[in-house]
Amino acid sequence: MRHGDKINNLGRKSAHRKAMLANMAISLIEHKRIFTTLAKAKALRLYVEPLITKGKTDSQHNRRTVYAYLQNKEAIGILFKDVAAKIGDRKGGYTRIIKTGNRQGDAAEMALIELVYFNEIYTNTKTAGAEKKPKTRRSRSKKSGAKKEEGSETASE
Repeated sequence: MRHGDKINNLGRKSAHRKAMLANMAISLIEHKRIFTTLAKAKALRLYVEPLITKGKTDSQHNRRTVYAYLQNKEAIGILFKDVAAKIGDRKGGYTRIIKTGNRQGDAAEMALIELVYFNEIYTNTKTAGAEKKPKTRRSRSKKSGAKKEEGSETASE
């Protein structure tokens, strides 16, 4: 019976599983998205989201804790600088899993796991720029008034 056993062992011994998840987390932090099986993506989400939460507060203790899991200085630098800057105000749910169908060889369910704020398709960068310039009646009336004055000047000359 597997009562209370919530971890997915992924058919591997514990040392192999920890190494694999650490390597996948490093790749996810560096490349912002990776393509893997659905089971591995779900296991990676449970592994990497607490590390991203620790990355939000830059302290020596948090850096050492994350280094104990990842053991890659470049990935930790990216996590504490770039990733933490974008997700600083978010309370959780730092990753997104998108199912992409089945693999041809063994029909395994494949998925794309990515960091949420690093996808330009889902973030509204274009609409945010449009909201910065509100149109008011006041500005329109000035433009229409300026056109009438120009028209009257040319007519009087």
